[in-house]
Amino acid sequence: MLIKNIKLLAGTREDNFLLRGKQLAKLSCIENAFLIIQDGLIAAYGKMADFAHRDNDFTGQVDASDQTILPAWCDSHTHLVFASSREDEFVDKIKGLSYAEIAARGGGILNSAKKLNAASESELFNMAWKRLEEVSRLGTGAIEIKSGYGLSVEGELKMLRVIKKLKEKSDLLIKATFLGAHTYPPEFKENHSGYMDCIINEMLPAIGAEKLADYIDVFCETGFFSPEETETICKAGMRHGLKPKLHANQLNLSGGVQIGVKLGAISVDHLETMDDVSTFELANSGTIGTLLPTAAFFLRMPFQPARKLIDAGCAIALASDYNPGSSPSGNMNLVIAMSCIQMKMLPEEAINAATINGAYAMELENETGSITIGKKANLIFTKPIPSLAYFPYSFGTNLIDRVMIKGRFI
Repeated sequence: MLIKNIKLLAGTREDNFLLRGKQLAKLSCIENAFLIIQDGLIAAYGKMADFAHRDNDFTGQVDASDQTILPAWCDSHTHLVFASSREDEFVDKIKGLSYAEIAARGGGILNSAKKLNAASESELFNMAWKRLEEVSRLGTGAIEIKSGYGLSVEGELKMLRVIKKLKEKSDLLIKATFLGAHTYPPEFKENHSGYMDCIINEMLPAIGAEKLADYIDVFCETGFFSPEETETICKAGMRHGLKPKLHANQLNLSGGVQIGVKLGAISVDHLETMDDVSTFELANSGTIGTLLPTAAFFLRMPFQPARKLIDAGCAIALASDYNPGSSPSGNMNLVIAMSCIQMKMLPEEAINAATINGAYAMELENETGSITIGKKANLIFTKPIPSLAYFPYSFGTNLIDRVMIKGRFI
């Protein structure tokens, strides 16, 4: 397939490397460009002035005049498999109840766990499939999905089997993360070591035997899992081939960043609460800091200190945190806009953080995240826009015309 007369081809890269600091603001673009796709992969690209093929060399052509083409979004932190929405808790929050008060009444993660354990695997798959189709139409071409609403051997395995089936059925690139350490189920409320024993000696061996996950995650937070507990659980997961990705520093200076860096975690995610020490340690590591602005927005929390982190030299990714409790949206276009409007990221920084750096946060950088020869043709075709900055600027308008996954329009 030939795509020709592209007004702006954004995110072209010959070399792969994780972007940090000032590099994050560099988004390579070609005006009046062409792009050639073969067998679902990017085969060539360049300026129309340098186009040396004949039109009849191609079985299909697309004229992309007045369109900008971007790499599809790489959403590296979601909880897309869940049994029910939680808008009743949303109303409770409006009325003034805190997260802790809602949790004490059986809400929050425990609410989702109760509903998930009552749902069948096929019901969960059908609901998740609809959400996956929805986010793909919004431009997401690669996505990480966590367990964590099972909180039991049966429930966690059920979630991970649903994610495995999504991997098998979908053309999107999908990574699975085991998050059994999301919170303590009621029966282990006063027996933390008992639940950790269940995770380490019952859940992880079964997950390893069925090869159900790529990563292991822990909610390292005051009142949930301590840094020491987080390290113990992660090391157990690593013995089964799972690499760490952590919930860190969302509500407090939890020590999650330091534990993540110590363990060589792929990413530490959230980071609403950062001090100079944790910022320095993250900046001087290979671990990515994944920011989730829509979660901070929905919970009315201070936004992540993106400018401080970028200026310190941290590698930053952006993700949606799609989940029913704190970020009931997988719209990465809104994530991009909110990052610019509320976290003062430049449009180029936000796009890079949601594409190539997001791909690195899922170890998919050799398959997606940029316009690079040999990578999958996962692309966003915009409606006519005057500039890249217009994309986050016009945050209330759907500016996506079409989405291509593996060389096919969806």
